[in-house]
Amino acid sequence: MSEVMYEITPLSDKDCFNIVERHKSSFTFPIHRHKDYELNYIQYGKGIKRVVGDSIEEIGDYDLALIAGEDLEHAWEQGNCKEHDIREITIQFSSTLLEGLTDKNQFNSISKMLSKAEHGIAFDMETIMKVYGILDTLTAQPDSFLQFLDILKILYLLSIGKYRTLASSSFSNASRDKESRRIKTVKQYINDHYNEDLSLETLSSLIKMSPSAFSRFFKQRTSKTLISYISDIRLGVAARYLVDTTQNISEICYSCGFNNLSNFNRAFKAKRGMSPKEFRAIYKKNKVII
Repeated sequence: MSEVMYEITPLSDKDCFNIVERHKSSFTFPIHRHKDYELNYIQYGKGIKRVVGDSIEEIGDYDLALIAGEDLEHAWEQGNCKEHDIREITIQFSSTLLEGLTDKNQFNSISKMLSKAEHGIAFDMETIMKVYGILDTLTAQPDSFLQFLDILKILYLLSIGKYRTLASSSFSNASRDKESRRIKTVKQYINDHYNEDLSLETLSSLIKMSPSAFSRFFKQRTSKTLISYISDIRLGVAARYLVDTTQNISEICYSCGFNNLSNFNRAFKAKRGMSPKEFRAIYKKNKVII
């Protein structure tokens, strides 16, 4: 059967971090997951497909992504990349490395970024360029303590830059510890009842708000309309079923709360940039056969 590989990273208990720089012409490592945080930089990789949870995107010449969380599958596959000298710098560090610091004021932005990284995050070009100079010389730095200080500086500069989350919450199972009680209540109900008819009236009654007030409140707190959020949850669950089960696409469609296969296919393609069949094929191709 096919499984997502669990990687034991080379990071030892006595090390703060592990850095590897590679020059390669192809990406063949299968979809995998691991407990350590990973910052992955790729240069001259235009056309490579970045797979992070249920996000599959073709990258440009420069790409920088931060992955956190033991359950978040990820990989980079060759895609349409034709380059013969692709540069990759991977920095891995333990999720416990900054314990005792991330709750301090000076680490607020880093703490927020690391929490978002449970979904996987990608940085925009302007932010990548802010850290490029440090990344470019990082592996040549002979003093590992100074390397560590450079990594902290990179994390800080990234945390105050622009980035976006990649995997949906229903796929990545990221925690919601820092959300308000009312938002967590509503989101948990949606997670538990995504395959049912979820009306505005039902959800607003959970936190004792009028439907109109709840609609505004939800948009303010999540930056999404209720309809859009529910659709994203259903699509995330559907993506998980496509990866983890052998159910046919029609069965997945209806079990995730969609009542029309055409609408499901259209919504999935609009969100993921490919059909459910194509999405499943990419994961199947990159899994390990055991």
